[in-house]
Parts: sequence; structure tokens; C-alpha cells
Amino acid sequence: MTVPPAVTRALTWAAALAYLAVPTAVVLHTAEPTGARLVLPVLSAALVVPLFPRRPGAALAVLLAGSASAAVVASSRIASLYPPGRGVGWQLGQAQALLAGLAVAYVAATRRPRAAAAAAAATLAVQAFSLGLARTGADVYVSELVVLVLTDALAWTAGHLLRERRRHARELRSREAAEAVTTERLRIARELHDMVAHSIGVITIQAGVGRRVAGSRPEEAHRALAAIESTGKDTLAGLRRMLVALRADDPEAAPRAPAPGLADLDRLVAATAGAGVRVGLERRGTPRGLPPDVELAAYRIVQEGITNVVRHARTDACRVVVDLSGGAVGVEVTDDGPRLPDRAGGRGDGSRGSGAGYGITGMRERVALLHGEFTAGPRPGGGFRVAARLPAPEESR
Repeated sequence: MTVPPAVTRALTWAAALAYLAVPTAVVLHTAEPTGARLVLPVLSAALVVPLFPRRPGAALAVLLAGSASAAVVASSRIASLYPPGRGVGWQLGQAQALLAGLAVAYVAATRRPRAAAAAAAATLAVQAFSLGLARTGADVYVSELVVLVLTDALAWTAGHLLRERRRHARELRSREAAEAVTTERLRIARELHDMVAHSIGVITIQAGVGRRVAGSRPEEAHRALAAIESTGKDTLAGLRRMLVALRADDPEAAPRAPAPGLADLDRLVAATAGAGVRVGLERRGTPRGLPPDVELAAYRIVQEGITNVVRHARTDACRVVVDLSGGAVGVEVTDDGPRLPDRAGGRGDGSRGSGAGYGITGMRERVALLHGEFTAGPRPGGGFRVAARLPAPEESR
């Protein structure tokens, strides 16, 4: 059976307000309010604990009021039973100081610094009043007051540090969440760009070929249309898989096709040949198992490099080298196209040069995520070169 929130709040306040009377009554009906007889008044402070999570400031006020009331009654009882100068009742004072310090620390950990400082000042004022009720000399009063000041200051500092630590942890979590969103957004942007840019480049070339030969060579136009159809289907299938994964409530449950890798380069080369660009593919080293992220990055870099050749190089040939020898995966795409100066210092679209376009930027981001090396720029004798070196983890070799 669930207790209604209103009933819970009422019981919490009733227990806290009971503390105003319980310690005073116990001390009042104790023959000698010293030693173990003060355990019950101290333990009765547990009545206020449930109020702290809801209203820490009010809970501290109730705690201080109950402690001050008990201190007044205890001082009166001790005065009637012992002569002046007897060190009786210090146990109650120290126990109350400890409870008040814990309360101040809690308030400092859950409230703003100004509110916590005000709570600490009010606590010290009540403690100074209670301390003044003891029959001690001025020297003892001053020394004990200094101890109380240091205790409250330490409690406030501990609570404030805990609050700052929790705030810093929340900021870190928020920042990590924002960075995760940004990283995923950039990953999707790279995948869309690499997938769509290559396909659109091939489709554009084939459409141009088909248009030019439609009247004179129908068979060539037919092959161009077939290549457009095949490329379009592959692109739509890839986009559909990506959209299904993005829209799924559980991304892990979304159907996933194997990510492309270096083994798919032959198919990429064949599709590019259909677009009128011959790709010379050279593999070096012994094939070995590579992490999926390295395989995908190497494939996308080669794909984007070939796409730039198809779209911007004004040449019908390029060369791709995949080097698996050594401790890293090296990929290189070069062409011998003419030197075409543009505003970005590259080859016509701002993406082939010092890094101004989405293609070069995406390749550089992929390599940076894998802590590799990347270069892209015009070749001295003409043409363009894209090269990347991706570290291969030890366990994959």
C-alpha cells in the first residue's frame, strides 16, 4: 500500500517538531543530566533527519531550537545539583556541536553558498548562546568558542566541496553527452557524404554518357542506364539501412548490413570504371584481420579519393595503393590530372586542396579519430594525391 505524499509530509514535519520537546523533556526528568543519561536526548535528533532532504534549512532550524532548549534546561539542572566550576554537561554540548556540524555540512552540500553561509552563522550563534549557559570562566568560553568556529567552518567547507564536486560531475556528464551527440552527428554526416557523393558522381557521369550516345549507340546508353539503376539501388539500400537504424528505439536491435571494407574495393573499382575512370588497384603486404573501424575508414578514404577524381580531376585514370605491410594500414589515391588552381588551392570544388571541402574534412576526421596520419594536396607535376596511414592495434595483427 502506497502512502499518500501528503501523509508522508505531515508525518515528517510532526516527527521534526517533536524534537523541540523530546530532548528538553528527557533532560528535565533526568536526575543528573550527565554521562550516559544524555544518550537519549542526542539520539532523539534522528526525528529531524527525514526533514533534511525536503527542507534542509527548516530542519537545521528545528535542530538548533531543540538543542538550545535542551541546553537551557540542562544548564538549570546542573546548576541546582553541582557547585560552580564543576565540568559537568560537556558531553551534551559536544554531542550537539557534532550534530550541528553534520547538519551544516548537509545544508552546504545541497544549497547555494550564501544560504549555507547563513546557516553556518546561525548555527554558530546558537552554539555561542548555549555555551554561555555553562558555568565556566572567560578563558574556557573563548577557547571552546574558537573550537566551535573551526568546527562549523570545517563542516561548511566539506559540504561546499561536495556540492562543487557534484556540480562538476554534472557538467562533465552534460559535456560528454553533448560531445557524444556531436560525434554521432559528424559520423552520420561523413557516412551520408561518402555514400551519396560517390553514387551521385557515378550517376551523373553515366547520365551524361547515356544522353550523348542515346541516338547513335543505343547499347551504350542502355549500359549507362543499367549502371545508373544499379548504383541508385545500392545507394537507396544504404540510406534505408541508415534511416532504420536512426529511427529504431533500440539501435542495437536495428538490422545492420556488414560495413564495407578493403575486400569491397574491387566492386568499387568496377563501378568507377563504369563511370569512365579506370582505377589501378595495387595491394601490398599480407592480408590480415583488421578492426571494423579501420576497415571502414580505409574504404571510405579510397571511395572519397576516387569520387574526387571522377568529379573534379578531368582525367580518365587514377591509382590506388593499399599497403598492409608493417604496423599500420596505408592507403593512397593519386591521379595525373591537370593542375587547376582555385580559391582553396586545390582542384575546382574547394574539397581538393588544403582541406576546405566536406570530402577532405571527412577523411581527415576519420583518420584523426583513429590517431592516424593524413595528407591531401596537389602533386608537384600535376594531379592530386590523398594519403592516409591508420594504426592497426596489436591484437589485430
